[in-house]
Amino acid sequence: MATSGLNPFIEIESSPQITSPLPAAHRNEQGTTQASAGYELDEIQPAKDSTRVTSKSAALSSACPPSPSPSELERRLSTPEAADEASTWAVDRTATSWKTKWRMLSICLISLGSGMNDSAPGALIPYIEKHYSIGYAVVSLIFVTNALAFILAAPLTHSIEHMLGRSRSYALALSVQAVGYVVIICQPPFPAVVASFFLLGFGLALSLALSNVYCANLANYTTALGCSHGFYGIGGIIAPLFATAMVSDGIRWSFFYIITLAVAIFNLGFSAWAFYNFESESPNEPPMAPRPTAVQLNDGAPISRTQVLKNTVRNRTTLLGALFIFAYQGAEVSISGWVVSFLINYRHGDPSQVGYVSAGFWAGITVGRFLLTHPASKVGEKIAVSGMIAGAVAFQLLTWLIPNVIGEAVTVSILGLLLGAVYPCATSVFARLIPRSMQISSLSFISALGSSGGAVSPFFTGILAQKVGTMVLHPICIGLYGVMAISWLLLPKVIKRTE
Repeated sequence: MATSGLNPFIEIESSPQITSPLPAAHRNEQGTTQASAGYELDEIQPAKDSTRVTSKSAALSSACPPSPSPSELERRLSTPEAADEASTWAVDRTATSWKTKWRMLSICLISLGSGMNDSAPGALIPYIEKHYSIGYAVVSLIFVTNALAFILAAPLTHSIEHMLGRSRSYALALSVQAVGYVVIICQPPFPAVVASFFLLGFGLALSLALSNVYCANLANYTTALGCSHGFYGIGGIIAPLFATAMVSDGIRWSFFYIITLAVAIFNLGFSAWAFYNFESESPNEPPMAPRPTAVQLNDGAPISRTQVLKNTVRNRTTLLGALFIFAYQGAEVSISGWVVSFLINYRHGDPSQVGYVSAGFWAGITVGRFLLTHPASKVGEKIAVSGMIAGAVAFQLLTWLIPNVIGEAVTVSILGLLLGAVYPCATSVFARLIPRSMQISSLSFISALGSSGGAVSPFFTGILAQKVGTMVLHPICIGLYGVMAISWLLLPKVIKRTE
């Protein structure tokens, strides 16, 4: 056979010998990666080679370390210490243990309390103004301190979670909220009420960031986020109903917060139990296969927490996400907080009746989050959110122009339906665009600083309403929808994660 022309590229051995290959790594029924046992090769090799095969199996097994638990993975990848490794195991997205179910229930109940907190002022503002003899501009100070608390929580959330752990961080957040509710229940002078809303905002920002990060790392993260924020909508429905019914029967407005105080105390104990030992436990779910991550190193040195924070605020998705949520929360809370006053002043609605319009708005949000989130994930979150924003503009205009209380109540409910799925769908997109090593910092920044829009926008609405009337609610909201659309279109393209 003429092979001289290929001799520079091919080396032909005179008597080739097939040696036994290294045992192949495979995944057993328990999901752990290990080398094939020696006895599998004994069936096709002489017994004298078994010692050599076994030694090679042991060598390969030692090169495949056991997989860390999912909770350990989330902790590693969400703290600066993750930079100690050039590559790590991927976060487990297959967890379905009973602990995960209890934790999701705890998050949903915390979201329920948050929704009650955010929607109550819409029904109570007219009575707060009457009790303290103040106007729109002064009562809006409760939104200012709320915004300051969210902004303060943004850079602190990561450090608090790192120092205290998940369980104690939730306990701290809910304890701060409980203190704020106790102050309001006592109906102190108005400056103390304003200060109490600072405590409420800080607690809400901390718990929201922790919940978003947990849900974003579950298998069906879009559905999990939709469920969590759906319970937020349920709280938004309950609070205006209870608040309007109580004050209409002559009960002091501040006594409504006894209900939110009870919810916060219950959630404090439940979350402390559900997330107990979260960082070190070893659940039974099989971990996923190892894949390289995007952890960055500085000449081999670990990235400090300060550097992680700097990387977070420079990240394009983080900044655009914070702007998007800022505008979204601003529109959502502005509608909830001021639509009742608009209907009283411009449509001459009965305060004891139109207070329920706010509940209708939150009912729409709840239905949207439970029913539209999953279909939106099938269609594609980027397309779905764009359509929802366009629909929100149309129904905001109808709410502004229809000169009828009943008609506006219907359009406000449909507006809530369209806005409902926006938050969970957007959060799932942010989670896919942000490296896992930065998730807790970035999502905390987005939810904390972004959610401050739910305080800043209602405040400026109140300031302008003092001058020209509550009609300003509608152009402000339409402008916020424009900010949402621009920041959404500027987001990077969503690609399949390769970490």
